[in-house]
Amino acid sequence: MPPKTNPKSQGPATREVSPEVFKLVYDSPHSLPGQHRWVTQDEDVRTIEKLLGIPEKSIGAPLWVSGDTRHCPKCGRETNWLDIVSSAVAKTHQKSLLVEVILGERKYVNVEVPRAIADLSCYKCQAPIVDLRSFKCHNWAYARPALLEVIEGISA
Repeated sequence: MPPKTNPKSQGPATREVSPEVFKLVYDSPHSLPGQHRWVTQDEDVRTIEKLLGIPEKSIGAPLWVSGDTRHCPKCGRETNWLDIVSSAVAKTHQKSLLVEVILGERKYVNVEVPRAIADLSCYKCQAPIVDLRSFKCHNWAYARPALLEVIEGISA
């Protein structure tokens, strides 16, 4: 899969990395840029699963985010992976790609530092989120047949 490129950057914003590099980044929340680092609330993870059309509790590992503010400036909701996924589905990516990134075997690291992630909106009020800087997930490395079954389920 080719890396996603941000038109304002000099190169790819999201890169596939080796399991060793991924582990180094994932195991250190302090490696995330921004003033704050936090994990997506379980309630929002369940909403992500519904949005993507995958079975409940398919996502079990923490979904980390970081940024300079934790809450939407308009409605006060804590920003997190739900904003990333809902914005991506609405503007950029197919659900199957997002499922594969979250649950698949490949490891990805977002490298849009020091800029904020582009084109994000609050899931609740649709206000722009301008300072969410990074995200990461430790996917569960679903076995290929199980992952294909989940992806086929969202396509049906």
